[in-house]
Amino acid sequence: MEQEPDWGRWQRPAPTPRQQRHDVALMLLVLLVAAGMTLLITSIGTVAIGSAPSLTEQLAWTAGLTVPLALRRRFPLVVLAVVGALFIAAQMRQIGDGFMPSVVLFLAIYSAGAWARHRARARWARVAVIVAMFAWLGIGLVRYAVAPGHPPNAAGPLDPLVATVLYQIVFNLMFFLSAYFFGDLAWRSARGRAELTRRAEQLRASQEQNARGAIVAERVRIARDLHDVVAHHVSVMGIQASAARRVLDRDRELAGSALRTVEDTARTAISELRGLLGVLRAEPDAEGRPDAGHQASPGLAQLPALAAATRSAGLDVHYGEYGDPRPVPDSVAMTAYRIAQEALTNVVKHSGARSAQLRVRFLEAGLEIEVSDDGRGCGGDSTPAGFGLRGMRERVAVHGGELEAGPRRDGGFLVRASLPAPRPATSDSAELPVP
Repeated sequence: MEQEPDWGRWQRPAPTPRQQRHDVALMLLVLLVAAGMTLLITSIGTVAIGSAPSLTEQLAWTAGLTVPLALRRRFPLVVLAVVGALFIAAQMRQIGDGFMPSVVLFLAIYSAGAWARHRARARWARVAVIVAMFAWLGIGLVRYAVAPGHPPNAAGPLDPLVATVLYQIVFNLMFFLSAYFFGDLAWRSARGRAELTRRAEQLRASQEQNARGAIVAERVRIARDLHDVVAHHVSVMGIQASAARRVLDRDRELAGSALRTVEDTARTAISELRGLLGVLRAEPDAEGRPDAGHQASPGLAQLPALAAATRSAGLDVHYGEYGDPRPVPDSVAMTAYRIAQEALTNVVKHSGARSAQLRVRFLEAGLEIEVSDDGRGCGGDSTPAGFGLRGMRERVAVHGGELEAGPRRDGGFLVRASLPAPRPATSDSAELPVP
């Protein structure tokens, strides 16, 4: 069984070719917008402090900041370091536009949190860049404080310098924390999708395994039922046909009786096979049981007929019921019938017995079916494949019962199956007397 991965050490897979193409497209879009913004700012002539470099140099700084975004998912930490360094360098050169470089820096911090494979490195790399940006912000605020010409028309309750410092700190704090938070959120979301995908794969594998197990169990059940039906009736037919062949020239009436038994047994076998196939082909009802329109499986009521059919094969079978007869579940009744059928078939085929006993006992908490004979003590399972006893044990195990099979001390063979079949509780016995 495949070991469950340690999700605490999960690493995000490398980006797909499609995602890499999307990164290139995003880089081109940001580069186009940034170049346009630089052109507009330069045309307006708005510069925070000092004078801006030439338009060509500003466009070069814009391209240098933006192009690394094409690799933001493949090498997120490298892109973050490059963008962070170029951002501060461009600010030192006092390029005109500050908005689009901030967007590029946001994407770099976000990508490091969302795609870096080593989480500790991703965390400390982002913290280092954020600390460096706040240090640069502090330098800028100091330059702003010592520069002449503060806004002369400030009318708020705070000093313009204090207000500028607070504004810049709050704005940049929200900016960097948002990039950090949404990057981690994207990484956790990807890990959650990976977990769901794995759970779905495990569920599909489990369902396929259960389906295969159900198919194998159903094949075993069908094989068991076919063996029980065919083996018994074919054995009876074989014995009767052999008897008819031996006496055909001497006693045509006896031979005709044996052949009639063969004919009747063949009809019975075909009827049971049709019933079995009908159950297999039937659509289940709302409770999962086969359609009641098909022929019912044999049960306790057919045991006397089974004993009579076995007598026609030359085995003197004595049938008896003991205890208080009562209805039992259909599955238990069919299992009892099949066990009796298989045990009698083995007696006829292998034991050389002259007589057998078929007993049904209705116990307080179960049903007991017993077949014994006076043969050589090999009436259980002398077939090479051993389908007889194995099939009986499987049937009994389905109901949680017990099977006893083996030679008897005084000769012969005994098969006894105990099947749980509790007596239904009556309402009268459950009531307490009212004083």
